[in-house]
Amino acid sequence: MSDENSVICSAKGCRDAAVWVLAWNNPKIHTPERRKTWLACDGHREHLSQFLGVRGFLKDVVLLEQWERQEG
Repeated sequence: MSDENSVICSAKGCRDAAVWVLAWNNPKIHTPERRKTWLACDGHREHLSQFLGVRGFLKDVVLLEQWERQEG
């Protein structure tokens, strides 16, 4: 379980700490460089990646720690 200060997984109903960032965009409504993000725990990374990938939205999957360093 996660504590109130941790970042939680974006999967519906999941309250586990996020470990992964799934960067995506919908090319029908976003410019190519735009990145939206979903967060995922280890248990939901594959499921959320497949959901976005099937739609052609998934652009990158990186560790949350790495994403924060890139953005900071």
